[in-house]
Amino acid sequence: MTVFGVHASHEQIHPSDLLAAVTLAEQAGFTAAMCSDHFSPWSERQGQSAFAWSWLGAALQATSLPFGVVNAPGQRYHPAIIAQAIGTLAAMYPGRFWAALGTGEASNEHITGDAWPRKDVRSARLLECVEIIRALLAGEEVSHDGLVTVDRARLWTRPEQPPALIGAAVSERTAAWCAQWADGLVTVNAPVETLRRMVGAYRDAGGRGSLHLQVHLSWAPDQEQALHIARDQWRSNVFPPPVCWDLDTAEHFDAVSEHVSDEQITSVVTVSSDLGRHTELLRTYAELGFDEIYLHHVGQDLSGFIDTFGSEVLPQLNPTKPAPAVAVAS
Repeated sequence: MTVFGVHASHEQIHPSDLLAAVTLAEQAGFTAAMCSDHFSPWSERQGQSAFAWSWLGAALQATSLPFGVVNAPGQRYHPAIIAQAIGTLAAMYPGRFWAALGTGEASNEHITGDAWPRKDVRSARLLECVEIIRALLAGEEVSHDGLVTVDRARLWTRPEQPPALIGAAVSERTAAWCAQWADGLVTVNAPVETLRRMVGAYRDAGGRGSLHLQVHLSWAPDQEQALHIARDQWRSNVFPPPVCWDLDTAEHFDAVSEHVSDEQITSVVTVSSDLGRHTELLRTYAELGFDEIYLHHVGQDLSGFIDTFGSEVLPQLNPTKPAPAVAVAS
């Protein structure tokens, strides 16, 4: 049984419209939702980047869906503040909120004026942050001196059960590393064999909990329209690491993506007017072992996508509700 949720893209859509979209998604049969926490969009054409944490409180209140967020503690955010944000939402909405933690991108983090660290330093910093957040959610008073500094922090409002802290990864190496500390794994769509290896790397390293997949797709009744949507909105997102980690402004992403080909776009976005193709690919992802699959239509108008997938695709996939999003790691 697989959860099929919707991804809410703060980089592309005004938060009021996103709130209406997730409300519509629940009515259409989607059983969960997630979003990413960005300060900057990937392109000037996307044109938005609302504060995810404010929006999450509204979305959890407006629907009965569980929600997750992808966040990068350690530079733009102090880990004690993220622990407080996680703890508050989990206390207000028990079992309905999870956070995926990753090492982040310069496009969001450079705003502090601090230097953008090497990947190995960012990974070490993230692990410190995870340990700090877990300790705070467990009710401990935390002081820490390392890549981040904490002085006698304590959370006064906490959930009865700590929520799941999930590892965000786009490589097999990172997936295996996340298995050391995570309550689950989230990644993005890739060729089937690549995803199979990602799942194997996480599970073989002892990774527990649920597997989450964010699927970038573009659908429209006409194939050329679907391609136009993907080209307009997501061509700045075709670059693998380290480019996507290290470019620091939307203008830079637009400059380097000016001559991106349709082949590059369709390598990272499933572009099709054929609902059958989307259905079969989503079924294949579920068969790889992904417990929760989040559909990200890369266009800025979500209503047609939600209505059509709700009536034509989801009934063939029989989505289930997720288990409570609580911590499983020791």
